Amino acid sequence: MDDGQAETKTRIYSPESSTDSVPGNKRATNKGGDIFTHPCSDGRRFAKEDEFVMMPPEEKLKHFTSQAQVSEDNQQFDACIQDLVRCVSLTRLVYGERHLKLAHVHARLAKAYLQFKGWGLQAQEHLAKARDFLPFCSSNRDEKLVVLSCLLSVNLTQGAASLLADNLEEADSSLLKAEQIMEELHQHGVINQEEKTKTHLEITSGLYRVYRRQNRPEEALNQCEKSLQLLKDSNKPGKTCVVYKDMAAIEQDRGHLDRAIEHLSKAHAIAMSHNPEGLEGARISHSLAMILSAAAEPRHNDAAGQYFEQSLSAYRNSVGLQDPAFLTAQDDFCRFLLINGQQEKCVAIQRASLDSKRSAFGDLSAEVADSLQLIGSVEMTEGKMNQAHRTMTKCLKIQSSLYGPQHKKTKVVQKAVDMLARTSEVVERQQRPARRKTKSDTFTTVPSSGNDEKSMSDS
Repeated sequence: MDDGQAETKTRIYSPESSTDSVPGNKRATNKGGDIFTHPCSDGRRFAKEDEFVMMPPEEKLKHFTSQAQVSEDNQQFDACIQDLVRCVSLTRLVYGERHLKLAHVHARLAKAYLQFKGWGLQAQEHLAKARDFLPFCSSNRDEKLVVLSCLLSVNLTQGAASLLADNLEEADSSLLKAEQIMEELHQHGVINQEEKTKTHLEITSGLYRVYRRQNRPEEALNQCEKSLQLLKDSNKPGKTCVVYKDMAAIEQDRGHLDRAIEHLSKAHAIAMSHNPEGLEGARISHSLAMILSAAAEPRHNDAAGQYFEQSLSAYRNSVGLQDPAFLTAQDDFCRFLLINGQQEKCVAIQRASLDSKRSAFGDLSAEVADSLQLIGSVEMTEGKMNQAHRTMTKCLKIQSSLYGPQHKKTKVVQKAVDMLARTSEVVERQQRPARRKTKSDTFTTVPSSGNDEKSMSDS
């Protein structure tokens, strides 16, 4: 249910295009073949390639339809898309330009583009073609149910694609249509209870995201309640945790921190009972720590600290010390320590994290600069002006490289460096090399003076 996705691909791939046009393909391809003669998109061959070349289009269509499913099951998503592209052309060849089966394969390809690649524009193109090939109405009951099955897939994918494009009204409309079609198909026995539950969860999840973005919290919470009901006896703790986290996010947006804590606590209990040191538990502990640390009541501070420690331990065990998730949680913990007067512990953690941040983000990274700025700020408040000057100077070099000298972040640090440079401790430290140089110059001129006198006396 993450809302942070964005449209990153704009090029449209048509089903008629070469299979090599699918980006990210790493499988062996038949350079001399095409979608009709290439026997197997993952590089396997029939006993005789001639057998495949001469195979009727109907048999090739069966082969690539099956192969697409195998590729999907094996999480070979580029391979799956290539096989579906072949299926589109073969379906057109076998059944003609405007056939119901062509609508189905376009709908399947649209779903693959969106689900496996996040390519909304490609998905929209194939959804439009799928709709064009669907008959407006049918008197034949069986054909009508087949059309409804295709429309269910089309509306589900349309809803997700519209969410990706931030077209919330279209997403809402498509998902509600999908819900109606789902009920009708279930009544006619086309989909069983398990399939209905899976589809309904997809719909409630999408509608939650729509209503939250539209600032309709009550309706968003209602979709979450539906999801919880569907998940009640499913034995899917991960999905249940996600729903409780979504409910907590809504309540936090509304300023109801106690309710948000209540929902997150339920998610936390589920995660801890299944995998105490797992990644999901780490994330939930981190979220709980952040909400509790933001609460006004001092009574929450102890609990927040415990959840921070718990999340860091789980992150450490599940993803390691150099993972961005661990380092982000650690920075949040340091800010919590700083607010609660534990500067020494905060600085010790930040200093220890510098090598990990350099390894994870690079020497000239915002993360390293932020750590140096925090350390330098604490050193200033503790009166350690020389250390603070060195630390802030390092920070300034990174920020100047990242943002340029005129950026507000750079200016803030530059101002601190200039102020520190005027303190007596820093001035004295910077004058020491000059004094040493002066003394050294004096000592080196003494023998010269003596030699001059001797030479004068000799003369």
